[in-house]
Amino acid sequence: MASHFTEEHEAFRRTVRQFCEKECAPHVDQWEEDELFPRWVFERAGALGILGAHYPEAQGGGGGDYWFSMAKAEELPRMGCAGVPMALLVQSDMATPIIGDLGEKHHIDEFLAPALRGEKIAALGVSEPGAGSDVAGIRTTAKRVGDDYIINGSKTYITNGTRADFITLFAKTDPDAGHAGISVILVPTNLPGFHVSKKLKKVGNWSSDTAELFFEDVKVPVRYRLGEEGMGFQYLMQNFQSERLIGCATSVAGARLSLEEGIAYARDRVVFGKPVIKRELWQHKIADLAIKIEAAHSLTYRACEGYNEEKYVTHQSVSFETTKLISMAKVFVGDMISEVADQMMQIHGGAGYIEEYRIARAWRDQRLFRIGGGTSETMRYYIAKIMGL
Repeated sequence: MASHFTEEHEAFRRTVRQFCEKECAPHVDQWEEDELFPRWVFERAGALGILGAHYPEAQGGGGGDYWFSMAKAEELPRMGCAGVPMALLVQSDMATPIIGDLGEKHHIDEFLAPALRGEKIAALGVSEPGAGSDVAGIRTTAKRVGDDYIINGSKTYITNGTRADFITLFAKTDPDAGHAGISVILVPTNLPGFHVSKKLKKVGNWSSDTAELFFEDVKVPVRYRLGEEGMGFQYLMQNFQSERLIGCATSVAGARLSLEEGIAYARDRVVFGKPVIKRELWQHKIADLAIKIEAAHSLTYRACEGYNEEKYVTHQSVSFETTKLISMAKVFVGDMISEVADQMMQIHGGAGYIEEYRIARAWRDQRLFRIGGGTSETMRYYIAKIMGL
């Protein structure tokens, strides 16, 4: 759907591709082994304008629309892993959009603008040991005492958590009010009482750090709250739409790369006297997967059309219709990438189970998408609710 992208978008896309293929890809194997990538990646992405292209210039961004972020997401998988792209997308599309939506000048200057420059690393603090997709069940509290909040509790599965400079934190300011008692507070991690409890070892996405965080009487100024007290749940539901949509875009792009790699391997792999690609069984399987990738791509772009129109053109909240489309895309893309990765591992045979081949990494990495940012089951619940079922 090239009509969505101007020459300016395509120039930006080329910048992201070059950054991924020339500056990051040569190091990815080492970063995966280290289970961490260096801080300069954030700084370099910020310097190139990759992190903030879709933010207003007044906030330190490039002044572009959301299609800039889509172009970025579609190129990030070219670095050869999902861990680094996920960390960068948390920085640009998950932990910071809510600051752009609600932040006052001091929030922009102290948190958002440095994050878009890659000078400060951001993390999104939502999930807890007992509350993931069920956001209303969070137990971390922020008790107001004068001009401060005193924060107690824990968060888990936090991407960028071991080295974040600040957390966009969702906490209960009124523990008895259910989802109406949640507020969002920016928490610098250099404050007394904040601890990284442990770094979590994951099935995939090895190159990104994921942590469990602990807050013990962390004192944060009230001025670090975003928006109104008690409105955090509504704000988060809006913020989730960006997270889910951008995840769809990068996942579809990753699936394309996996399919291309599988086809290339099948051309060279000879079984019982002829290349695997010449077997009708695999030709049909590949055709089916290509159809599903195109369907996922179209559904993602249709959802993006609504999101871009509402958030960037008319400056409205995300509508129920767009929320439904984004939820549908997340479910469909999640199922699709799992099937693509599994079948492309199968077409590699024994080689697909060896870390030397990238399909093994893709197979591990893709599994997170049906969990993170709201499980597929939760998405189906939202879809049914919006449909009035």
